[in-house]
Amino acid sequence: MRSIWKGSLGFGLVSIPVKLYSAIQSSSLDFDMLDGRDHARIRYQRVNENTHKEVPYDKIVKGYKLNDDYVIVDEHDFEDAAPEKSKVIEIESFVDIADVNPMFYETSYYTEPDTKNNKAYALLVQALIKSKKSGLARFVLRNTESLCIIHPVENVLVVTRIRFAQEIRSTGDLDIGDDVTVSKKELDVGLALIKQYSEHFDVSKFKDEYNDELLKIIMAKSKGKRATIKKLKPHQATGDDLYDQLMQSLNTKKGA
Repeated sequence: MRSIWKGSLGFGLVSIPVKLYSAIQSSSLDFDMLDGRDHARIRYQRVNENTHKEVPYDKIVKGYKLNDDYVIVDEHDFEDAAPEKSKVIEIESFVDIADVNPMFYETSYYTEPDTKNNKAYALLVQALIKSKKSGLARFVLRNTESLCIIHPVENVLVVTRIRFAQEIRSTGDLDIGDDVTVSKKELDVGLALIKQYSEHFDVSKFKDEYNDELLKIIMAKSKGKRATIKKLKPHQATGDDLYDQLMQSLNTKKGA
């Protein structure tokens, strides 16, 4: 892994030099864009809209449009906007991670102490585990301010970026309906169904099967063959009544 950020993680007067590493890797297949006529790769160019000529990467700058003109912004300007947040992940408070709506989660990064056997790093891991709390912090990554949760995974501190409240759209425009009546017996069977299907969360039980099947099709096509396609086996209730559908679900063997 290659570090993508270097700075410090701070709580109170304690400062821990750390590096960030992406904790996420894509499981999707890598496809190239090709010309359908001769299968040549499609290349994207950075073109000046006035001269129609390609622009070298080192000549590209960032600009903010203001009154029909552009104000050029460089890396120093981005850092000057929040110098402390560009170099420090400062924990502002400690919260229960269960209070964070999953809608807010974005992506996660592993932290690694920049010095070996860092006692403050180990302390924060153990304190978070024992208190069952997580740190809430803000920092700047790639010219963007991020809100994040700092939580332990085994003996590693993980920084998980979360969205700001203003990034979540309101549900006000949705037509859900507020005059729907659910009977007690329907609710009771619904709760029983949830209980029957409840289990301890174990993400290792799940695998990205779509890409495996897609790869089989690709390998078969490379040999001039057609892969065997799985047939869908839809589960369908025998009636439209909600209570009957719930009861049939309850009486159907899980996973059948």
